Amino acid sequence: MKTNKTIKNSITILILFLTIIGFSQTKSSNTVSLDVFYSKIKSEKNPQIIDARGPEEFALNHINGAVNFNLESKDYDQQIAKLDKTKPVFNYSIGAGRSVWLADDLLKKGFKEAYSLEGGIANWIGNGKPFYANSKSKLTLAEYKKIIAENKDVLVDIGSIYCGACKKVKPVLETIRTQYGANLKIIEIDLEDSPQVIADLKTVKVFPTLILYKDGKIVFKKEGLGDLKNDVDVALAVK
Repeated sequence: MKTNKTIKNSITILILFLTIIGFSQTKSSNTVSLDVFYSKIKSEKNPQIIDARGPEEFALNHINGAVNFNLESKDYDQQIAKLDKTKPVFNYSIGAGRSVWLADDLLKKGFKEAYSLEGGIANWIGNGKPFYANSKSKLTLAEYKKIIAENKDVLVDIGSIYCGACKKVKPVLETIRTQYGANLKIIEIDLEDSPQVIADLKTVKVFPTLILYKDGKIVFKKEGLGDLKNDVDVALAVK
């Protein structure tokens, strides 16, 4: 009996994440911009804000007033039952995958309104909205600006250790680092280590975000990996 139950639970979790992956590829009709998400929250006296990331992510940083819903937990239905169906529910995750799934599931369960934040926590913190962090940022905005000013060419990688797309950037950065050596300064900024500098920059909408500076000026800003290696080569080839 226990084996069958374990298999059933494993299949349920697999289906859940396959669904999440599917949602993350397309924008749901319940996904709203940061401005809409923020204004709706401000209009509520006691907004229901749900962080759909894992508990370890939530412990490091989250939107002020949010509570954590672990979509894999056994008490998921009990967590849902604590919410008021007549009031809006505001969901977010690292990007939009888990929060989109949660918003759609809440609507299926009879909730009046449920929204997912476009760009997730990256968009919220990256545009300077109020948030909680359990530690002080390792890098300050002043230190960031000093690095930009003191180096001719600087490539900045902004992301999160929990972001799947961000992990794909790392081997490309190593290739670039090997090729350019001391001629190109590379800064890697993770949400978990330096959330405040990400907030102070007010330029991040999604993870990863790549910014290339040349003589203190932005040459390009990329949202997502794309063809980073080629873009860097082309930009640095320009005299």
